[in-house]
Amino acid sequence: MNTVIVTGAGSGIGLAVATKLAGLGYNVVVNDFNESAAQEAAARIGGLAVQGDVSQEADVARMLEVCIAAFGAPTHLVNNAGHVHQSRFVDLDPAEFDRMIAVHLRGTFLCTRAVLPHMIARKSGCVVNMASQLGQIGGVELVHYSAAKAGIIGMTKALAREVSKQGVRVNAVAPGPINTPLVRALSQEWRAAKAAELPLGHFGEPEDVAETVAFLCSDAARIYVGQTLSPNSGDVML
Repeated sequence: MNTVIVTGAGSGIGLAVATKLAGLGYNVVVNDFNESAAQEAAARIGGLAVQGDVSQEADVARMLEVCIAAFGAPTHLVNNAGHVHQSRFVDLDPAEFDRMIAVHLRGTFLCTRAVLPHMIARKSGCVVNMASQLGQIGGVELVHYSAAKAGIIGMTKALAREVSKQGVRVNAVAPGPINTPLVRALSQEWRAAKAAELPLGHFGEPEDVAETVAFLCSDAARIYVGQTLSPNSGDVML
């Protein structure tokens, strides 16, 4: 049976992904920085909750230990944990920049590094990294967020070249603006301006992204490696 760790799965896209994969029969380990959110999500989908900060090596190690004890080594990993903060670049505090990189880029690195040896040993595995269309085109007052997400896209491509022949598929998803608590934390002015730019004229829903993740996790995506799929309301067209 497939076993997946979904980070940042207490709400938003992560919760939608966890719900979708649980419905497909996966054993789901629900990670979130917020313990009560993780527990509520896990109870809702019949998964296993593990609180933890993905930027902390000890928390990541504990998350993997809990997964292995309950279900065995994960066959899939969805690096979804996120953080958002809005600031003009000239006002950006280095601490906020560091936290953004820590959650998104360091977190993706630590979680993937933890599970990868098990996948390589099995000669099978799937990693899906949550990027963003802002990692492709940038975003006003979101330079640090855009930089972190661009880093995830670069990491995805490089790692895919490194481990594909060992049976591990690594891909990314770069959503456009999605109706999640993180996006709703941005200013109303930013959200209105962004919606007006979109060819569809509206944001997506977490379930839209979950469908893309589920595809990449499936055997139907067996020749997808190092790719970045973009459910983004037309914000980026490649």
